[in-house]
Amino acid sequence: MKKNVAVLMGGYSSEYNISLKSGEVVYNTLLKEDDINLFKVIVSENGWKCIDSKNSLLEIKKDSFQFIRNNNLINVDLVFNTVHGIPGENGEIQIYFENLNIKQTSSESKESKLTFDKDKCKNEVKKMGYLIPNSIIIKKDDDINTDNILKKLPLPLFIKPNSGGSSFGISRVTDKKDIIKALEICFKEDDEALIEEEIKGREISVGVIKYIDTIISLPPTEIISYNDFFDYDAKYNGESDEITPAKIKIELENRVKEISLDIYKKLNLKGFSRCDFILRDNQFYFLEVNTNPGLTEESILPQMAKAGGISLRDLFRSLID
Repeated sequence: MKKNVAVLMGGYSSEYNISLKSGEVVYNTLLKEDDINLFKVIVSENGWKCIDSKNSLLEIKKDSFQFIRNNNLINVDLVFNTVHGIPGENGEIQIYFENLNIKQTSSESKESKLTFDKDKCKNEVKKMGYLIPNSIIIKKDDDINTDNILKKLPLPLFIKPNSGGSSFGISRVTDKKDIIKALEICFKEDDEALIEEEIKGREISVGVIKYIDTIISLPPTEIISYNDFFDYDAKYNGESDEITPAKIKIELENRVKEISLDIYKKLNLKGFSRCDFILRDNQFYFLEVNTNPGLTEESILPQMAKAGGISLRDLFRSLID
């Protein structure tokens, strides 16, 4: 009997369009699989819509996440979650499906909520014995004193949404007078700003997946941005070099893969993840873990999988089989 799989995409954040691209790649890659009935579910603040493989629009029963076609109810066996940001990565969608007892492919609600909070996640990783940049949290309604900020952290600084991704709302600040403007940009994305010291070094990213019943680290990627940092244009508009596998010493490669695997297991993650680090003086500083990374052919995780000899089709099937 065929498995009914819903590819969930979209969301309520600035990452909506990027998520649609990820979802479309997953959908189109799996569309010809003989043992799957595939449905596209687009989530937006205006509502949810379901499209079947014949491009027909189906009604969704939100209280049970069933689809209605010709007055027949279709039960969903698995949700392939490609929603970046809210509600797909912060635990919100996970709670919804947990309550309905429907399996979904990303980390569960408790773990998603933790990893979506960059500050809390970094502190958990610090407890494991790994290095992290120094940082402080500023809330939107706080009285902001730039002198106090600079007493705690030296310039240059990164100011970024504490919850969020795809480099939206991030600024690199080199001058005290730019702190307030950077916070204003950040607060358009989130009510909490993570102000973090800059660790000068090489940016290294490592994917971790469960593949053929084994949790494995993928070959790391080095990201070399043409800009001040790996911002939106560097990430999505070709203004960076993404070198996979990263040209680092084999002992460093093995070390960062071990760290990423350890973080994945100790945080009890599921599905795909990607850890970002800065490599300085042969030491890795953990920045964040992404539990719903981009899945287009150009995205970093699929590049890593390809370097590890795993095709897109096999990568996506690993979450279904």
